Amino acid sequence: MKPAEKDNTIPSLILLTATRYLVPVLLLFSLFLLTRGHNEPGGGFVGGLVAGAAFALYGIAHTVHDARRLLRFPPRVLIGIGLLVAVGSGLFSLFYRRPFMTGIWSVVEVPVIGKVGTPGIFDIGVFITVLGMVLQIVFELMEE
Repeated sequence: MKPAEKDNTIPSLILLTATRYLVPVLLLFSLFLLTRGHNEPGGGFVGGLVAGAAFALYGIAHTVHDARRLLRFPPRVLIGIGLLVAVGSGLFSLFYRRPFMTGIWSVVEVPVIGKVGTPGIFDIGVFITVLGMVLQIVFELMEE
């Protein structure tokens, strides 16, 4: 087989099968890390890295175009949304006449998660930002 023909080969059946099962598990694990991260190790940064790894694995098994289509948003848009969410979580404290980024907690407890507060919203913003940054870098490298 000529070197130019290698670009058009079908990906490994083992890789495609493993990706079909691993991507949902990795995405669920990233959400677990996100929700657990405020009180224990984990959080938005680590969860975003794991979610980025899931989309990168999908891109390796299929194509970068398919991974971008699965993501549904361009990575740059995710970076902007994540930064807005993270900064917006700090603005809640200003409405209560507290210093910027002071934690504000709800009175109502959500089952399984507990009390929702601005640190959790900040973690979601970090998760989205890290996911966007990782995928921006990975997709650019894969397209080269």
